[in-house]
Amino acid sequence: MQSSIFTVVLLPVALAIVMLGMGLSLVPEDFRRITRYPRAVAVGTVCQCLVLPLLGALIALVMPMEPVMAVGLVVVAVCPGGPSSNLMTYLARGDVALSVTLTAVSSIVTVVTIPLFTHLALQYFLGEGAAIALPIGTTMLQIVLITLLPTAVGMAIRHHFPGPARRLEKQMGRLAGGLLALIILLLFIREAPKLPGFLAQMGLAIALLNVLAMLAGFLAGRLFRLPVAQQVCLAIEVGIQNGTLAIAITAGLLNNPDMAVPAAVYSLLMYVFGFGAVLCGRRLIPAVRGA
Repeated sequence: MQSSIFTVVLLPVALAIVMLGMGLSLVPEDFRRITRYPRAVAVGTVCQCLVLPLLGALIALVMPMEPVMAVGLVVVAVCPGGPSSNLMTYLARGDVALSVTLTAVSSIVTVVTIPLFTHLALQYFLGEGAAIALPIGTTMLQIVLITLLPTAVGMAIRHHFPGPARRLEKQMGRLAGGLLALIILLLFIREAPKLPGFLAQMGLAIALLNVLAMLAGFLAGRLFRLPVAQQVCLAIEVGIQNGTLAIAITAGLLNNPDMAVPAAVYSLLMYVFGFGAVLCGRRLIPAVRGA
């Protein structure tokens, strides 16, 4: 899956559909909530946009892996949360409003942080003479076009046509999910001979990223004495990233399928750990409400 119709066309289209679907679920109130509970939004945003990338870089440094895999892992860590985190927060009885707000805010902030941290990872792990380059300005523009623009269009549709927007949101989710599954399948087919080695090399690193990120979000919420529903939200929002965007950056913008493997593995394993977070949340929150 070198530079092809899948990475050049299908992948950006799938991501744009995902973000359009998220935009259809957003209203201006989601951004006004920042003033209602600024501490929770600030803690979540710092964890997502700073603590998580540092955690990903630390795992990439400590765990034995190929340099391109290390860069791919960092790219996963610098991506914002996606619509999946909102759904998991709802199932876990966490603060859904905070989850939606954090997803929206981090999607804006990471337009700057993704190119910056990815560039640093390329320079550190692949060296100054690396053939792979990431033009920061162009990358920021591309991220805006495939993430923020569809989100803004979705919000505009929701504002002017709320009824059809709610119905369209479900269809967009199904279509995006099918396209993402196809992309991951094609990536795995192309890399089939190397897949056992990739899984052996990246499985533990991805698991560590998931678990430690969720713990970081949860413990940060406890440290700042946020309500338990917000602690559960932070655990999921920090622990569940937009794997589609990570694949788009590595396989699409950087045109490196090997670098996209961590994102593809992450896109599968995150649901396993997300399900665990849902179970923990459902056990924690009723106990607190009943106290």
